[in-house]
Amino acid sequence: MQISEKSPVHFPVSDINDWIFDLDNTIYPARSNLFVRVAVRITEFVASHFEVETDEAKIIQKDLFHRYGTTMRGLMVEENMTPDAYLHYVHDIDVSDLPYEAELDQMIGALPGRKHIFTNGTVPHAENILNAYGIRHHFDEIFDIVGADYVPKPEKAAFDQFITKTKINPNGAVMLEDMARNLEPAAALGMRTVWLASDHDFATKGSDQDYVHFVADDLKSFLSSLPTTV
Repeated sequence: MQISEKSPVHFPVSDINDWIFDLDNTIYPARSNLFVRVAVRITEFVASHFEVETDEAKIIQKDLFHRYGTTMRGLMVEENMTPDAYLHYVHDIDVSDLPYEAELDQMIGALPGRKHIFTNGTVPHAENILNAYGIRHHFDEIFDIVGADYVPKPEKAAFDQFITKTKINPNGAVMLEDMARNLEPAAALGMRTVWLASDHDFATKGSDQDYVHFVADDLKSFLSSLPTTV
């Protein structure tokens, strides 16, 4: 598939009954650096757990992330850690400075069908951000890492749990993600996929693969580029 064919202007809006959004670096653009607030707390947690300095904690954190999909999963497997304290700590961020996103509110509201959040984060973290932006009311389901029994995307088991919970038909669904590799199982199940481009190395892996069907700069760019049938 050529890059030009991945433009959202070719997106089959009328075929979609379920819109599935990742949360971090997807609902808000990666360039906003909002996720940095979470990443800092992940590093702090890792540094405290291993009793190491920040620089070493970042190395450990990155290694666990790449090998297990999330730092938390790595800590669970290698350190026999229970996830509750980790999840509470890393997602306890201040979002009081986030504005009401009137344009995004209108754009998401204009989409036909159901809308869902599918995140490796938690429901409280998702609601914290969605409420700040004023868009929580659009989403029928927030499916998080707890609902997936702590198995993260892109593991197929997480997708199977999500489909069981939401009862969606993958052939009538689209998934939007900043991490391209998370789109592979979605495409294999029959979903359309949209990669919201990011320069972060963890996000670009797989971005040149055929399982990435459409590409956009960010969520607003994607939504504003859709055919006028929306």
